Amino acid sequence: MTEVKDIMKPDGDVTPIDTDYQVGQDNIALKVGPFGLDIHNRVFLIAGLAIVAFVILTLIFQSQVEPMFANLRNWLTGNLDWFFLAAGNVFVLVCLYLIVSPLGKVRIGGTEAKPDYSYLGWFSMLFAAGMGIGLMFYGVSEPLGHYGAAMGGTSVGADGVRTDWAPLGGAAGNTLEAQRLGMAATIYHWGLHPWAIYAVLALGLALFSFNKGLPLTVRSVFYPLLGERVWGWPGHIIDILAIFATMFGLATSLGLGASQAAAGLNYLFGLPNGITTQVLLVIGITAIALISVLAGLDAGVKRLSEINMALATLLLLFVILVGPTLAIVTGFFGNLLAYLQNLPALANPLGREDVNFAQGWTAFYWAWWISWSPFVGMFIARVSRGRTVREFMISVLLIPSAACILWMTAFGTTAISQVVNDGYQVAANAALELQLFTMLDVLPLAQITSFIAIVLVIVFFVTSSDSGSLVIDTISAGGKVDAPTPQRVFWCTFEGLVAIALLMGGGLVALQAMSVSTGLPFTFVLLAACVSLFKGLASEPRA
Repeated sequence: MTEVKDIMKPDGDVTPIDTDYQVGQDNIALKVGPFGLDIHNRVFLIAGLAIVAFVILTLIFQSQVEPMFANLRNWLTGNLDWFFLAAGNVFVLVCLYLIVSPLGKVRIGGTEAKPDYSYLGWFSMLFAAGMGIGLMFYGVSEPLGHYGAAMGGTSVGADGVRTDWAPLGGAAGNTLEAQRLGMAATIYHWGLHPWAIYAVLALGLALFSFNKGLPLTVRSVFYPLLGERVWGWPGHIIDILAIFATMFGLATSLGLGASQAAAGLNYLFGLPNGITTQVLLVIGITAIALISVLAGLDAGVKRLSEINMALATLLLLFVILVGPTLAIVTGFFGNLLAYLQNLPALANPLGREDVNFAQGWTAFYWAWWISWSPFVGMFIARVSRGRTVREFMISVLLIPSAACILWMTAFGTTAISQVVNDGYQVAANAALELQLFTMLDVLPLAQITSFIAIVLVIVFFVTSSDSGSLVIDTISAGGKVDAPTPQRVFWCTFEGLVAIALLMGGGLVALQAMSVSTGLPFTFVLLAACVSLFKGLASEPRA
């Protein structure tokens, strides 16, 4: 993520918003010993105190909160899956409309604005935004899981409700069709829909910051709907919800990363694999993230990101070359076709019979992506100045989606091929967090590649925590992008503590529950942002 001290002024014609609001005018600036603070008086205090209270109460009442988290997740995904699926479809349709409509000619940063980065550099950063702990955790387990569920076909309980986890109608006993359906379902979760969620908020942040001259914070997107009230309590609530969503979305990823790293260390070196190890990993990796925070973006997270991208590319190429290369290459296009063919049915929010798949997989994913949208959206917004809306939407939807499809195809096809062609069932029967390592175990250089995978998970953890703390800090500082470092230290620390609290208070179920519960209110925020975005674009001159 690039660091800027001030938002660049527009080049060429724009339609700025005339407001007397000054960035940071409601902030409290004070010194606590040698440390300086510059915080939004209400947003920081309410969000910060609520998160501190959550951590303390969850750690105190671990045994009591575990069933509460399970019930919360089940109720939200069981009753509101249709809402999450429908909202995801809205975001995709908004992005596709902006590509073909005259609004696509609006240029971010003004009619004469030039891109800050070359196409190659920009695409690389969009690709980097799409690479994360989720791809490491689910790259093998999701395609393999959907394939196995599809092969098993459907089963119905006494109440007439399906009890299987197969997507759509499954493909009982049909190996080829089960593989196509499994990969289509995986790509559905990692393709257009998540990137449309990110793109909507990213474009809103970029437009209202670079063109309209407002602070780089979520509330600014709502100026066309709220007017000057956006600087009051309606705006405070929007920013507080953005902080909650980002915090718990990040905590979900950090918890997944800790469980996978612990499983990998147990598999390779025999270290104990339990909550204690996971908590120690979170503490250790958060400490590394704090060092990165103190080092600054250029010296810290930028270098780590470059290392991570190199290692991820190396691991991906390795799997393509030593795995079933021909099946992976042809599978990329075949899986893409299967995705497009099954997309209408997979995206249907009503009357679904595959309840476990729609609720347990898709509804959770959409809530998770929505909770991540302030984090990824701000990253994309900062690096996209100078692009037209059409160029922005095409690239943000297609480039990262293609990267995710390639990753899932390479790892998923390799794992499924091991089952189908080699009869290797270890990966299919392993725990989710262990499946990547068991898949690599039968490939050459297994010890080396598994160790690289653990390093990737850890560095993804560090870069996500560092960059996420910057985003949360920017929002909690009223849009200031150069707030004092101690504030980022506070948020970075509590990202780790929230992950620890959730791991100890219910593990994966607790992580998913909080991701869904904070994603729900922010879904309403994003739907309203779509309306505001159209209003903002309509008033802009077109290149």
